[in-house]
Amino acid sequence: MQNPTAAMLVIGDEILSGRTRDANMHYLAGQLTEAGIDLKEVRVVSDDRDAIIAAVNALCDRYDNVFTSGGIGPTHDDITADCIAAAFDVSIDVRDDARAILEAHYARIGTEINEARLRMARIPAGADLIDNPVSSAPGFTLGNVHVMAGVPSVFKAMVASVLPTLTGGAPLLSQSVRIMRGEGDIAGPLGQLAKANPALSIGSYPFQKDGAFGSQIVIRGHDAAAVNAAMDALKSEFGDAAL
Repeated sequence: MQNPTAAMLVIGDEILSGRTRDANMHYLAGQLTEAGIDLKEVRVVSDDRDAIIAAVNALCDRYDNVFTSGGIGPTHDDITADCIAAAFDVSIDVRDDARAILEAHYARIGTEINEARLRMARIPAGADLIDNPVSSAPGFTLGNVHVMAGVPSVFKAMVASVLPTLTGGAPLLSQSVRIMRGEGDIAGPLGQLAKANPALSIGSYPFQKDGAFGSQIVIRGHDAAAVNAAMDALKSEFGDAAL
């Protein structure tokens, strides 16, 4: 039985301009791997309404789950919630339960809840809220799309809220070994190993150390016995060159 699939949509001009380095994709990939949900695609789009809507429509039709990050704050360029509503052709407005969460949060810290902050309580019709224990402003799930903040600490908290509600599969297992040979030397045997093990993912990642060329070989799969057997075959093939 195949694992559920997922895609991620990273939203924000600051990512594409290089001003901000995205950390959320790396974190989500690790969490999904542990949950047995296969992350198949990641897209990055600007703060552009048409681009966001098109990406959401394409990804939610293709994958079991779509995770978005960015664009749900209080400023004018935070347009993700509106775009998700448009993609699903539903209305969006300030919702009472989201408003109550924000009002309680700002009352605790002695800050006024103004019009800008209320933008974070605008939720598309039919969506379920995603808990945010860090800064209270909720994310939301609509259909198979999980809409979360771009701030890494908040994103992590929202992922922790969402993952237990999703159906997972078999965790992806991984083993690695360094082969102190250039890729040109290992390509043939590595290709044969991959052909003999179609259910496994076998990757080669070259490096250079102290003037010598080598490759980090990573074998991934859901069957522990198959991963172990392939790794044993690899080490046997390259003998002392496998470290």
